[in-house]
Amino acid sequence: MNMMSATVETHPQERDSTATAGAPRLPMTLEQTGLSESFVSELLMKTLYVQGSRTGGQLAAFIRLSFAILDDLLLTLQQRRLIEVRGTKGKGRLGYTFALTTEGRERCREIMTTSRYVGPAPVPLTQYCAIVEHQKVEDAEVDEQQVADGLDHLVLHDDFRESLGPAINSGRSIFLYGHAGNGKTVLAEAIAEMLGDAIYIPFTVEVDGQVIAIYDPVFHEPVHEVGGNGDLDSTWMDPEPEYDMRWVRIRRPVVMVGGELMLDDLELQFDPLSGVFRGPPQMKANGGVFIIDDFGRQRVRPRDLLNRWMVPLEKHVDFLSLPMGHKLPVPFQCLLIFATNLDPAELVEEAFLRRIRYKILVDNPTREQYAEIFKEACEHRGLPYTPDAVDFVFEEYYSRPHLQERACHPRDITNHLIDIARYKRRDAELSPELLHMACDAYFLDVVDAAAELDDGDAGRFNAGSSLEEGRSGAGPDARSQDRLEDGRFDS
Repeated sequence: MNMMSATVETHPQERDSTATAGAPRLPMTLEQTGLSESFVSELLMKTLYVQGSRTGGQLAAFIRLSFAILDDLLLTLQQRRLIEVRGTKGKGRLGYTFALTTEGRERCREIMTTSRYVGPAPVPLTQYCAIVEHQKVEDAEVDEQQVADGLDHLVLHDDFRESLGPAINSGRSIFLYGHAGNGKTVLAEAIAEMLGDAIYIPFTVEVDGQVIAIYDPVFHEPVHEVGGNGDLDSTWMDPEPEYDMRWVRIRRPVVMVGGELMLDDLELQFDPLSGVFRGPPQMKANGGVFIIDDFGRQRVRPRDLLNRWMVPLEKHVDFLSLPMGHKLPVPFQCLLIFATNLDPAELVEEAFLRRIRYKILVDNPTREQYAEIFKEACEHRGLPYTPDAVDFVFEEYYSRPHLQERACHPRDITNHLIDIARYKRRDAELSPELLHMACDAYFLDVVDAAAELDDGDAGRFNAGSSLEEGRSGAGPDARSQDRLEDGRFDS
């Protein structure tokens, strides 16, 4: 049996933990949890040590296992005089208040020296692998209508949509390249939304006694509110959960990293305070989209970063390092998206780019697309739109060398204009005067700096001379000067 099949294959009792609808089935016995008696017993003791006295219902809600499973362990701990009952707050043992004895506290101090984890009971790695295999991203197929609906809020060519759909269905890797400001990051996020259905991820995973934290509220959005914090008592009247509550039902995740990424960030990170390993970003992205933004601007060479993904992309398995040099195989089931504004040919050689299945250019908008984006930006900010405003920007600014239209410009220009109008305590409108002030604040320094540096006269680029000398005839012509003086566009 090869390593990949060993990673995802499960024993019969573990297959039973996967419900037909894809939800992890509620375990009815300790054996079905996949955890040992000693592990759960110690977790109960550590919870009482950290939180103090708790009812049976509070313990079940916090550890996220049914009280029927925990009660046998609580009885055993009572018999060993490690815990005791301090009172009752409800019917039956579910309402009993449990606390550590003096001997139990001493024993718990010893346990905490080797394992400090306190939280929901983890899921064994084999069960985690089985569920991830059932909800892998390549099974979430999209069609033409879904792509059209998913990109409806973006202004794109029809040909671009036709290229993107098959790339999403591949479930492998996409290389988005093009100039900065044309929406590569927004596009990557829209792809994740198109994948649709919710998936399940565990709070934590257990392997060889080590706990790996997977759930991260920064990246994982629960479909239903995550409970189990122990603030409310569970009672015998509460309905039985629909699935294993060690798992969270979330939207397919979007995990993004940028220029700060280092190779070490893609490995397990041990947190000494909580006593757990933090799952790397690609593990948190399983079932969703993993975006490496600003590719080529990391402090690690692009070639080394691409090398890191060769095996995961081909085998759908990643290997993470545990203490003592042990390599841990985990699923790699996410759509990997590289986004860059650098020339792909200058980043890595062709042999490496061939490993990335789809290369898609996110180009500058055409003038017609720019006008549509500008109109939508105005509607979003409540500005009355006029096509003359787009003509003004193109004539007075995009006619200059070194300046090209970008999809983000309309949003930024309208935001600048509104800021200026608020400062001057006047109504925001697309007047030539306000547009000129907004565009000057947004474009001027970049354009003049590029022009002067290209002329080989960097010494002229200073606060005293660049505004006048650097324009070299690019300022307002007579017609635009009349517009500024009149405060209106020609009809």
